Formats: sequence, structure tokens, C-alpha cells
Amino acid sequence: MTSSVLGEEQRDALQEIANIGMGRAGASIAKAFNEFVELSIPRILTPAGAEIAEAISRLVGGNPVLAVRQPFHSGMCGEVLVLYDHRGCNELAELLGYQSDLDEAAEKQLLLDVTNILVAACLGGVAEQLKLDIAFAAPSLLGQHASAAALLAGEDVVVERALFVEVNFKLERRSFACHLVILMPDAEIAAVAQAVDAFLKSFG
Repeated sequence: MTSSVLGEEQRDALQEIANIGMGRAGASIAKAFNEFVELSIPRILTPAGAEIAEAISRLVGGNPVLAVRQPFHSGMCGEVLVLYDHRGCNELAELLGYQSDLDEAAEKQLLLDVTNILVAACLGGVAEQLKLDIAFAAPSLLGQHASAAALLAGEDVVVERALFVEVNFKLERRSFACHLVILMPDAEIAAVAQAVDAFLKSFG
């Protein structure tokens, strides 16, 4: 999965920009939950077509997941998928003041609330560094207790080529963990590449 759109310097810069954005998201989650958050270093890939579903499947393994999607638009456009391991949802519910034994409706609302916190902090941090405006649509549930392949089958989240920015969040003392994937189509990747070039030039 090599990039035909981003050069090596652009990918390295975008990874560092994403790392800072993810760090802000981690800080927001840590503050909201009063828990230390462990973050992976973001990975930047540009998979094409069916490779997108394959990359997500490798990310989560064969475990069933709960997935939320949240589109973003304005200065950069695309959508974020946040993939949750359902086994950690009850502990997460306790942290946010939900009843520990979640019914389906409460579980859905919990995931939407957490996605809003994560996506706003993460993408907001990236957009701020690149000096791009960003706005968010409401998150929606993509699927519950299903494999990644089943969730993505027939969905329009799979595009011809996507900028795939992947990071993992984990609460240090809890079983809760999730994966955040940013998907952007070709034209938007080119726009982000230009913004990254401007970012690099600002440092001389």
C-alpha cells in the first residue's frame, strides 16, 4: 500500500501532525474520563478500493466490533470511522455515568457521545495545524457486533482510494479500547497534500 499521492516528506509531516492531533484527543478523553490514555503512533496509508476493507479487517482482527461513522467537511472533507471493542463498553459506561448494564439504545448513545469527543479533538487538532476550516456532521451508528468486512459490505465508506490515518486509543486501567480511522478520497488527499506543503514551508 504505497502512496501515489503523498511523497515521503509529506507523509512524515502528516504523521507528525496527526500525532499531535491524536495527542489532543487523548488529553480530552483523559480529562473526561479521569483515566490515562495510551495512544499508538498514527500510521498513514493510501489503500485503494477493496484494500480499505482489508486494512480495517487487519486492524481489528476477527473480533466483532461496534462502528460509528462521522463525516467532516469544509476545508477538508471525508469521514472518520471509530471502531469499538464491545467488551469494554460497560466499563466505559461507568466512567461516563451510564448504567453499567447497557441496553442497545444506551450503548448506541454512549458510542455516539465518545465519538463526538474523539473526532472533534483529533480532527480539530489536525485542521488547526494545517490552517484548514473543519465542520462535523452528526455521528451515526454503522453497525453493532459485526465483523469489519460485514460492516463495510455495500457501504459508501469504501472509495476508489483513501487516505487512511489509523490510531489506537486504550485506557490504561480499563479494558476499553478503540481504533480511529480517517478516510478521505483522492481529491481531498491532494488538497491535504497542498496544505502539508504550506505547513512545511512555514518552517522555512
